[in-house]
Amino acid sequence: MAALNVAFEAPDNFRSHNPIHTRPIDLVHLAKQTMGDKNLEIEVLQIFARQARACLAELAEADAEKARTVAHRLKGAAAAVGAHEVEAAASRLETEEFDAGLVANAGKAIITAENFILKLCR
Repeated sequence: MAALNVAFEAPDNFRSHNPIHTRPIDLVHLAKQTMGDKNLEIEVLQIFARQARACLAELAEADAEKARTVAHRLKGAAAAVGAHEVEAAASRLETEEFDAGLVANAGKAIITAENFILKLCR
């Protein structure tokens, strides 16, 4: 009986590091959005990756006003699939004073999410 208790007790570090928030895509959120359809999840993620990459290309050549518009579009797409880091980076681009550092942060988040998506699609 003691072994059974050990197996089902929460680990000592259960309040630290939450793996859902460390992944570039929140798969639980995505599953809710797609009603658990794995094929649809992959299709939606691939569309998001293409859209995010296109937004990054637009941001590279955008002025401040255009960047806000592109960032708003990116933020919505990221929120829909659970790409929280991309969403946060896009939100900063949308609300803070435009600079190259914000674009670089968004680019890093997009590439990280895109790499994660590519691994899922294998």
